[in-house]
Amino acid sequence: MNLFTQNAMRRAALRGAFLAAVACALATSLHAHAADPYPDRPITLINPYAAGGPADTLARALAVELQGRLKQTVLVDSKAGGAATIGTGFVARAKPDGYTLLVGTSAGHVVTPLMQRGVPYDGISDFAFVGVVSNQPNVLVVHPDLGVDKLQDLITLAKKQPGKLNYASAGLGGATHLGAEAFLQRAQIQVTHVPYSGAAPALKDLLGGQVQMGMLNLAATRAFIEQGKLKALAYGNAKRSPLLPQVPTFAEAGVLGAAPTTWYTLAAPKGTPPDVVEKLAATMAQIDADPTWQRFLAGIGAERMSLTPRETTAFVEADKVAMAHLLGSLNLLAK
Repeated sequence: MNLFTQNAMRRAALRGAFLAAVACALATSLHAHAADPYPDRPITLINPYAAGGPADTLARALAVELQGRLKQTVLVDSKAGGAATIGTGFVARAKPDGYTLLVGTSAGHVVTPLMQRGVPYDGISDFAFVGVVSNQPNVLVVHPDLGVDKLQDLITLAKKQPGKLNYASAGLGGATHLGAEAFLQRAQIQVTHVPYSGAAPALKDLLGGQVQMGMLNLAATRAFIEQGKLKALAYGNAKRSPLLPQVPTFAEAGVLGAAPTTWYTLAAPKGTPPDVVEKLAATMAQIDADPTWQRFLAGIGAERMSLTPRETTAFVEADKVAMAHLLGSLNLLAK
């Protein structure tokens, strides 16, 4: 074998070894990338209501729990307005990769699409539901200057002044709006609706006396009730709250069928990979089972609803049927 042939063979061998090394390194890199667990970068959790309200409080507490278990930063971003459709629509249009999530509500998913034409998303089919974060009964509160101590006193006053009193809600189509309307319908009284972009601004004007009453979340109102800055007349659940045992339920106060609640889901855009949804659902199950989280929910007057993604979808679909019936009775369905 001459020197030229030996050199050629040596160069070929070196080239082959180099290519094999490159191929091995590429395969290792691709495998490592494919094996990277979700999440590998920060997650944004959208709150479709104003910062500082009960939805924001819940979102921030949930973000802390998710962050601790997923080992990744979870940022809360409030995108309020449009009766929760701005924030909800933002998530519907987001890339379905699990890095943009939503604290969903009946308003954004169900009610506003039923009440308004042209909502640019489907509140159910455009989302991959992960679970129900909590279900929170609302409480009917009034400003102390109104001079009423019982629900029947309020009803009597409203009948004497039809349309002159007003009530605040956290937005058109939300539980604070529809719960109040269901109460007004059953009590046969007229009170003017003043919608806000969330519970925080609604509560601010209620405390300031610009509006006289509101059907608001217990988490938002409890401290002011205890301080005497608001009066609680009725609690929107089948039984009294252990946080406000002196406040009767609507049924106990003489108004049947008015039991408004606010539910919150964790949802991702439609098309989010099933393994990502399942990982988030498993994480939510861990959070629900944590005694610290359970004490947090109890402290804000919320109830746990540990549902799977499939069960959550069915829950939202059932709420849509119920809300369509209520809106129809109130002549609020979109024409």
